[in-house]
Amino acid sequence: MISRFGSFLSRLSERFVPDPFIFALLLTLLTMVLGVALTSSSPGMMISFWMGGFWDLLSFGMQMALILVTGGVLAQSPPVRRMIKLIAGLPQSSSMAIVLVSLAAMSAALINWGLGLIVGALLAKETAQSLKLRNIPHHYPLIGAAGYTGLLIWHGGLSGSAPLTVATQDHFLVDFIGVIPVSSTLFSPLNLMMALVFLIAVPLFLRGMLPRNPQSWIEVKTPADSVFDEDNEDAPSTPARSLERSRILTVVICALALGYIAVHFVQKGLSGLNLNTMNIAFLFLGFLFFMRPDRYVKAVGEAVKGTSGIILQFPFYAGIMGMMRESGLVEVFSNALVSASNDITFPVLTFFSAGLVNLFVPSGGGQWAVQGPILIEAASQLQVTVPKTVMALSYGDQWTNMLQPFWALPLLGITGLKANQIIGYTAALMFLVMPLIILGLIVL
Repeated sequence: MISRFGSFLSRLSERFVPDPFIFALLLTLLTMVLGVALTSSSPGMMISFWMGGFWDLLSFGMQMALILVTGGVLAQSPPVRRMIKLIAGLPQSSSMAIVLVSLAAMSAALINWGLGLIVGALLAKETAQSLKLRNIPHHYPLIGAAGYTGLLIWHGGLSGSAPLTVATQDHFLVDFIGVIPVSSTLFSPLNLMMALVFLIAVPLFLRGMLPRNPQSWIEVKTPADSVFDEDNEDAPSTPARSLERSRILTVVICALALGYIAVHFVQKGLSGLNLNTMNIAFLFLGFLFFMRPDRYVKAVGEAVKGTSGIILQFPFYAGIMGMMRESGLVEVFSNALVSASNDITFPVLTFFSAGLVNLFVPSGGGQWAVQGPILIEAASQLQVTVPKTVMALSYGDQWTNMLQPFWALPLLGITGLKANQIIGYTAALMFLVMPLIILGLIVL
């Protein structure tokens, strides 16, 4: 049954799911129409809101790009690459590959969403190529979908935007809710149990989606060499070249930066965990893993290619966010759900509203910025705790990532797959995990 469901949605997505950039353009037009239809905004006002918000996410976009680049560089560093190649050779079947790739992607995403995304993509590709070389039949699109599952769990991990934002001393809602430590959100019993449930259920669901007829499986193309396999060691030795290869320079710089991070966490504990500290830690940890500045620069250059989707599409989503915020569409969507809820159903409805808004604003931090004030006020009225409200939004945001192809862009670039080859499977997964999330929000 699960296999037929996944195959049906896969065929549907191949026919109807457009390129992610087209998705952003269509959502822009849809938001304009909804703003005119559901609020007092005129078409001219909606265009003004769109252009007014177009550059609102520049700094946040840079943070997100850095998370992706630093996580991606770390994922491609020699120690991690060796580990990926080792793991890729373990599966003896397509079903084993699916389970292993999804577990690795989700585990890495709990540390850093960019790391999870890139590790998942690289492991999916390396695993499929290993199966190809060993003449083991496999279904590459489903293995690629398994590599994307880190985005289904990331917001409950150490790089979760909303939990880290409210844990920051000067966040924009500090006057209303104060500082909420990650011990109340990321390390709460609710979130720890949800993470465990995902790590068990998701690989099993994906394994069940494997088409029963091997003739319909799509295998990876002939393996290609890694861009990091070659290094020109025969270049003439010059003072400049010696500096570019200097391990001493790397160790000194990284010792200073990572030493600062270590002292920071010793002094502040978990309360010191936020977006900036995560970026600093991954930036210099990746540098240390490459050891040589020239290799690190090359790795960053490769990782930056994966940010093209962020650079192109983030302004459009910032414009969409501007239209939703200024026209009042966020209030329309959220208040409609809040008005129909009570203290028990509110977290569930918050989850659904976050999932809906994520289709329009595919940014955890940006989504908290536009939805946070409304949800906090409603939670106060209904006497629902702020940490549970934050986590309900986090689960909704990550949930519809399985339908929103925006964050899949780096994975698609690495694996060579198309969005419509994986979205059918991830969409099926989205529906399958929904009851588990709802049950967790009600019971825990």
